[in-house]
Amino acid sequence: MDHYIDIRLRPDPELASAHVMDALFGKLHLALVARQSGDVGICFPGVVAGRTGLGDMMRLHGDAKTLDGVMGTRWLAGLLDYVHVGNNAAVPGDTPHRVVRRVQTKSSAERIRRRQMRRHGYDEGQARDRVPDSVERMLASPYVNLRSASTAQVFRLFIEHGPLLAVPQSGRFSLYGLSPQATVPWF
Repeated sequence: MDHYIDIRLRPDPELASAHVMDALFGKLHLALVARQSGDVGICFPGVVAGRTGLGDMMRLHGDAKTLDGVMGTRWLAGLLDYVHVGNNAAVPGDTPHRVVRRVQTKSSAERIRRRQMRRHGYDEGQARDRVPDSVERMLASPYVNLRSASTAQVFRLFIEHGPLLAVPQSGRFSLYGLSPQATVPWF
């Protein structure tokens, strides 16, 4: 994680930045799926605590060769009018690190009810009586909207930036560029 590339959204009065970030993230995910390597991490330096948006910048992290390889795949085709891509640059020295990970909640009342019906043979009324709407827990983390390539369903992928750490943690990154344990430089 000694190099990075900033991808900044260009202001566009006709298109919400969240839509561009959704498209950018979706295209990056497809590029990482094609690579199948787990060596690219991401962060969102413009994220603001308490807001659902990820800001106006995505930062890719990796070694110089890896980032050149990712950018050489032309995964940004169709988005170049909406983003500004920075240079592949070295990470500044003595920067803190942080984990950027996916967060999920498994507390959708409907999902729990369907599971109760499958596992225990309850009918819909019994499941509704056993699992009230009050069990739902909503996340307040920033997110991107993605469309599943396999089911075509749109879902929210919630992202959490962990606390700052003085020492980097190694590990693999998911095909979303996120990791529950590996850190990326934060500056």
